[in-house]
Amino acid sequence: MKDIFFRKEILKRPGPLKKHYDVVIVGGGSHGLATAYYLAIHHGITDVAILEKNYIGSGAAGRNTTIIRSNYRTPEGAAFYTQSVKLYEKLSADLDFNMMFSQHGHFTLAHSDRSLVVQNERAEVNKLLGIDSRVIDRQEVKKLCPQINIGEDVTWPIQGALYHPPGGIIRHDAVVWGYAKQAGRRGAEIHQGVEVTGFDVRNGKVYGVKTNQGDISAGVVLSATAGWSTPVAALAGVPLPLTGSILQAFVTEPVKPFLDKIIVSAQMHIYCSQTDRGEFLIGAEVEPYPTYSNKGTFPFIEYACRHILELFPQLHATKILRHWTGLCDMSPDYSPIIGETEVDGFLVDCGWGTYGFKAAPITGVTLAELIATGKTPKLIEPFKLERFYDDNLVSELAAAAVSH
Repeated sequence: MKDIFFRKEILKRPGPLKKHYDVVIVGGGSHGLATAYYLAIHHGITDVAILEKNYIGSGAAGRNTTIIRSNYRTPEGAAFYTQSVKLYEKLSADLDFNMMFSQHGHFTLAHSDRSLVVQNERAEVNKLLGIDSRVIDRQEVKKLCPQINIGEDVTWPIQGALYHPPGGIIRHDAVVWGYAKQAGRRGAEIHQGVEVTGFDVRNGKVYGVKTNQGDISAGVVLSATAGWSTPVAALAGVPLPLTGSILQAFVTEPVKPFLDKIIVSAQMHIYCSQTDRGEFLIGAEVEPYPTYSNKGTFPFIEYACRHILELFPQLHATKILRHWTGLCDMSPDYSPIIGETEVDGFLVDCGWGTYGFKAAPITGVTLAELIATGKTPKLIEPFKLERFYDDNLVSELAAAAVSH
């Protein structure tokens, strides 16, 4: 266990697991921790246990590319992520923890006439919901981001872009530590190294959780386990329509800061930003086959480097510092699954694909409300599991630009 998570100023070490909690949250990532925090501050519910098999933030919360935005394709998705961005904007103050949130604009590049049509469609949806998002031509792309190459002597010349000024980046580990710190201060117990081995389900209702450190009874159980959602929910007898794929990324050695925009190209399947430390953070699409492997692949490095050099040839001599993978659980309509299941008292928070980290605050707020009141908030009503049975899908296909 990493002692850094138990430093006095961040998180106190919990005692042994109790025999009962009002709420048990499986998964110590940004979503589970946020839910515990909002349960405490909005509803006064503090008898909460967060169970994490590894260490907090070891899954998707610590293996993403830190991009925060709200310019999604569907009205339901755009409205949901707009509220999340608003929470992120004041999260440092709320949690008394420096998140290093920097909103300096997000470009989704267009390399063809058809792509421009798609970006205009997204921009109109965004405008109707009051989201700052508009289509710009290639000259304005160059004006706003002078470092980018808009020349014609490349495979995919830039024709324009969907520009989303509120888009930004944030420190993912700071989000995890900030929520953990404040949830713990309000009474939630964060147990790391505790593996869930099953659930006590009787007559269609969950009564508790089985772990490698003993059994716990609980009033409500929430599974917020990202790429492990399918096997975890299966322990409760809940089938989920998800597939798993890895999403890869890498960072370069630090270089002098020169990029203050987030760049995404759907045609090239590439996206990048520059961190506060000067590293270039570069990612691409999910692998084109379902997998639960966490091993990186050389072809990803090869094509990501090739495409990033078309956009930023000045990086040709920059060395790669480190490379990682993260698990993504994809739903059939590429929107999340949030809320109740056929097992009474067993809730799920999954199916995020590549969107999960940017949704942590609003997911925590809405799930806390559902747990406390028993009523599904309007904002997450479209994302309930039963939509796959009554055919009310929310298709975010292509909303991630590079991944789906």
